[in-house]
Amino acid sequence: MFDQAMGRIAGQFRRVEPRTTARAFVLGLLSSIERKNCWRLAEETGQARPHAMQRLLRSARWDAEAVRDEVRSYVAEHLGGADGVLIIDETGFPKKGRRSAGVQRQYTGTAGRIENSQVGVFLAYASRRGRALIDRRLYLPQHTWCEDTERRTDAGIPEDVQFATKPRLATQMIAAALDAGLTASWATGDEAYGQDPSLRSELEGRGTGYVLAVVCTTRVRINQGRTAMRADAVAAGLPAGAWHRQSAGTGAKGPRYYDWAWVQVGADEVEASSTAPPSTIPGISSCITTRSRGFRMA
Repeated sequence: MFDQAMGRIAGQFRRVEPRTTARAFVLGLLSSIERKNCWRLAEETGQARPHAMQRLLRSARWDAEAVRDEVRSYVAEHLGGADGVLIIDETGFPKKGRRSAGVQRQYTGTAGRIENSQVGVFLAYASRRGRALIDRRLYLPQHTWCEDTERRTDAGIPEDVQFATKPRLATQMIAAALDAGLTASWATGDEAYGQDPSLRSELEGRGTGYVLAVVCTTRVRINQGRTAMRADAVAAGLPAGAWHRQSAGTGAKGPRYYDWAWVQVGADEVEASSTAPPSTIPGISSCITTRSRGFRMA
């Protein structure tokens, strides 16, 4: 399957050297080595020096967006299905300098604190057939990068690239994936994305379900829209019978179990103890699912 996938994107590299290097680079990324810089990847794939890989990333002529499109199409063909899920997440890449595009002191979950780093927003696809990354966007901070013309020019950032929030980047990737024909029944992400109303509106407008985290202070309307309450207060008031324990699989520290409950948010009230999923309840427009360690809008 690896050779088949690489054959799919081979045409995007006109010369033999970058095509061969790209194959070695991806093999290195898939290897078990812990640090994946060009030096380590070159060593892992039997190359004496990292120059070819550095050239691939810096100056070789190939269309990264076209490669992304081919990968996404390949995933749709081999993993796509009605049970597909789009997964939004971000990750940080610690850096020591200040010349890498988008680098600044900012919070990164990779380190669990504020560090000098780049931050990327990623879109993954998962179904019962498997899972894969299908898109990515680099987050460019507004003041330190988007509004600094000299810094943008030095880093080679195209003029048409403008500031976009992380939820906006996620919305762009989701829209592109769905427009390309990828089948997904719902999308999911953490509170950085669940707090954004435009992302939720985009999904609702496309008829795509979602389970997005929100912070506990989020105010929601219950009792047919008559009562506004904080999400954590709604959860605290649920009866014991409303909670249903579900497994999220095995984690690094063993099984992960979470307690969930359905509570309708909006005009048509549904009892909190209902075990039916929202899509099967007539008249339901929006729900909040709560769990023991957080909150999810659905």
